[in-house]
Amino acid sequence: GLHSNVRLLSGLLLTMSGNNPELFSPSQKYQLLVYHADSLFHDKEYRNAVSKYTMALQQKKALSKTSKVRPSTGNAASTPQSQCLPSEIEVKYKMAECYTMLKQDKDAIAILDGIPSRQRTPKINMMLANLYKKAGQERSSVTSYKEVLRQCPLALDAILGLLSLSVKGAEVASMTINIIQSIPNLDWLSVWIKAYAFVHTGDNTRAINTICSLEKKSLLRDNVDLLGSLADLYFRAGDNKNSILKFEQAQMLDPYLIKGMDVYGYLLAREGRLEDVENLGCRLFNISDQHAEPWVVSGCHSFYSKRYSRALYLGAKAIQLNSNSVQALLLKGAALRNMGRVQEAIIHFREAIRLAPCRLDCYEGLIECYLASNSIREAMVMANNVYKTLGANAQTLTLLATVCLEDPVTQEKAKTLLDKALTQRPDYIKAVVKKAELLSREQKYEDGIALLRNALANQSDCVLHRILGDFLVAVNEYQEAMDQYSIALSLDPNDQKSLEGLQKMEKEESPTDATQEEDVDDMEGSGEEGDLEGSDSEAAQWADQEQWFGMQ
Repeated sequence: GLHSNVRLLSGLLLTMSGNNPELFSPSQKYQLLVYHADSLFHDKEYRNAVSKYTMALQQKKALSKTSKVRPSTGNAASTPQSQCLPSEIEVKYKMAECYTMLKQDKDAIAILDGIPSRQRTPKINMMLANLYKKAGQERSSVTSYKEVLRQCPLALDAILGLLSLSVKGAEVASMTINIIQSIPNLDWLSVWIKAYAFVHTGDNTRAINTICSLEKKSLLRDNVDLLGSLADLYFRAGDNKNSILKFEQAQMLDPYLIKGMDVYGYLLAREGRLEDVENLGCRLFNISDQHAEPWVVSGCHSFYSKRYSRALYLGAKAIQLNSNSVQALLLKGAALRNMGRVQEAIIHFREAIRLAPCRLDCYEGLIECYLASNSIREAMVMANNVYKTLGANAQTLTLLATVCLEDPVTQEKAKTLLDKALTQRPDYIKAVVKKAELLSREQKYEDGIALLRNALANQSDCVLHRILGDFLVAVNEYQEAMDQYSIALSLDPNDQKSLEGLQKMEKEESPTDATQEEDVDDMEGSGEEGDLEGSDSEAAQWADQEQWFGMQ
């Protein structure tokens, strides 16, 4: 493991060999080149390492030809030496690793494809499967994953790979049946496969129930991976409260947890807990800045602080580190949309959908882009597709209703869809908000108040309290409206609309001071303008940095 020493010594020895070709035997030169390439790989000089590995393979080819022309001369030392030579297959695997680090996936596939099937080790098949999947070669990916499972039936990530490629859970389970029967305490595996089969078909309810049944088993209780999966599933199902709860449980069990923390940070930011988001980001950066999650969490803090250019930069940095990070793509897409760069945002949301076809928030982002650019027809087509693909649940019904609300012709359809959604899930916040919006248009304030009170009976949400405040103002219930705005601000101190509502109420209460209040407002307005100018200059600074990093 003395890589820096190997690099210096092998470099000197290779120069000696170049000046005197007779100094080392072909096999020794092959060894030297591999050792030198390995030390470069360790130093993350991947392009240089590839060139040395290529030279090593050329040397090995020459060595093979020499050994064919000159059979063994009876030198006993030659046999053990040839036996301890670095494996040619291992060299090719290292080259493929270099290519993946350089984001040259086609070259990585080409080098691994050159290894005969029978000589491929499980790790080669696993890398090939992941590369094929990324390149969209699904059939080849499935074949490679199955080959990994044939040799290693407990390769759980290969199982997840097959399930993500729409291979039936029963077929995958059949490949592990022998290992379950031969090893004790593995009875949970078939249930685990069943759970993740539901995850990958988008059946969130059954996936949650199955993982909960696993989690309750004494041997798998408090497993961080299962808790993380549960948190993610609750998030997908729109149950943010339970999602946050499960993420917090997982964090308590493993303080160094990174996986899923980008979603956790996003949920906290949506709830207005920006201080908690900032603390989470700092903690994650202390764990590792080479993962996408810390950058996404910091980006969420910036986004919900309305610093969109900085959020864009942080999202782009996260994508650089992990091009498959769905949350990073959603963050960057949302920042682009809010900066008015809608067409660029659409590209990012489409890529997020490709990577996570069962995640509704990816479709929501794309539909918001279509609505922002007045492409109501495209939004309607997309919402209908989601409704058909993911099924008629409260979330898909609400998404379709959101688009219907944009067109005066489809207002009644929107009402029907929202009623269906609320029948399924009376506490689904997005459906309640959209139904309240519809009732507000129809000026049915009493109905809206009843709807919102019912929704707030078992939960507390800033937006619901604020809308209830607006409805109470409309029916002249000023004191209670002020209470609702105050509750909303206690939940999210950054909620501008609640603040405006409260300030308006305070003005209504003291009309004699109205003139003084207006003067103060004028002064405050000029201060706010200054702040906005400051944020613009900061945005410009971040935009420059983004350009500098080539993250257009």
